[in-house]
Amino acid sequence: MTKRLCVGLAALLALSIVCGVALGPVRIPFGDVLRLLEAAVTGGVIEPSEAGPYRIVWDIRLPRVLLAAVVGAGLAVVGVAIQAMVRNALADPYVLGISSGASVGATAVATMGLFASLGIYALSTAAFLSALAAMALVYLAARRGGLTPLKLVLTGTAMAYGFSAVAMLLVFQSPRGEAARAAMFWLLGSLGGVTWASLPVAAVTVVAGTVYLRTRARQLNAMSMGDETATTLGVDVARLRKALFVVTAAMTGVLVAVSGAVGFVGLMLPHLVRLVVGADHRRVLAVAPLAGACFLIWVDVAARLLAAPEELPLGVITAALGVPCFVFLMRGRGYVFGGR
Repeated sequence: MTKRLCVGLAALLALSIVCGVALGPVRIPFGDVLRLLEAAVTGGVIEPSEAGPYRIVWDIRLPRVLLAAVVGAGLAVVGVAIQAMVRNALADPYVLGISSGASVGATAVATMGLFASLGIYALSTAAFLSALAAMALVYLAARRGGLTPLKLVLTGTAMAYGFSAVAMLLVFQSPRGEAARAAMFWLLGSLGGVTWASLPVAAVTVVAGTVYLRTRARQLNAMSMGDETATTLGVDVARLRKALFVVTAAMTGVLVAVSGAVGFVGLMLPHLVRLVVGADHRRVLAVAPLAGACFLIWVDVAARLLAAPEELPLGVITAALGVPCFVFLMRGRGYVFGGR
């Protein structure tokens, strides 16, 4: 069943990519999208009259759609790992305070003009550096006596409030209203202004992190049953939790740096996947990245279309979808959060 589901989701992902490129304020027929993509990949001839559509397809929309797929896949995978690591059904990629830490750097760039010499890469660079700093602070604060699930959640939550307060203070004191608006838009998640340069680091990080987590699927199964049970099954819980902390924090930092804080993806998708394939992390980690990629592509399409020619923040749409989804899951009788 899992293999068939993965094949179906892979086909849906390919279709979603084409639809994501074709749909937007300026709509391009699907046939033209396929022909222009083929010409771009194979070096075919582009007619002068097609220069505009070609630039929209290849330079603007395709990298954006591919990055949406990467971010969606990464957030879903990190959500699965963190929920197992801290044994908390409400945990998501941002529970460790990494996204709030990244928001400080991004807000500082938007409101104070830091790293101006880096041009379009200033915001993502500052966000990633501040995410790494947040990761170090959380680790140093929580490591005394061991990285227990409760300490990680409490430390990450407390740090997140502190980082968010700093970011809001920077927005509040900004003399430029437009800069403050841009910072708030980024804090809710956005893929606007994405270029091909934004894609490689995020893609490599997500692929490497996903491969590593899949090799630890059996250990995640044991850890989700409790530290004592995992220890009796031969799992070095302390060492594994440290490794998971570093991997998930690094993935979250990279993803937040390129897309902002897109909420509910890493919280909602793991539960929906478990509802379909069960709680075995070997199956969950195979299906979750494909489901997350498809989901965020269509969220980005909705963000571009619902308020065209302006864009909605991705977090607004994911929250609008995530809240009813969780109400449905909580009202259902056949689902236990985190699996059985």
